[in-house]
Amino acid sequence: MDYKLSKEEKLRSRTSVERLFGEGKSLMAFPLRAVYRLRQPGEAPAQFLITIPKKRIRKAVMRVTLRRRTREAYRLNRRQLLIEPLADLGCGVDMAFIYLDNTPAPYSVISEKVTNLLTRITAAAIEQQSHTHE
Repeated sequence: MDYKLSKEEKLRSRTSVERLFGEGKSLMAFPLRAVYRLRQPGEAPAQFLITIPKKRIRKAVMRVTLRRRTREAYRLNRRQLLIEPLADLGCGVDMAFIYLDNTPAPYSVISEKVTNLLTRITAAAIEQQSHTHE
């Protein structure tokens, strides 16, 4: 199984990011918050971005470390928890992970929370699909 993160999976388009934060729904799993928006599948079934606010984590080194931990947890879990179920539904998702805590969390905590959020996003997508097909 291929675990590589491709460039297409990064959410870079300004209009997509604005639409995500304008129309998206939010989920919490402290210390992370996920904002997601379901869409038609485009070049990538799931696109994401990670933001670690400078206001919360002052040191750049720690922000980079937290970004890497979050990206790694997403990379390892995205295929089975998000991409495959969304492919079955025929929809895509844009999402943002926002770090909320003032202290750095270990990888084990971040991984658990990312897994939780991905599972809940998939459940929300399944629920939304079932409502549109009724």
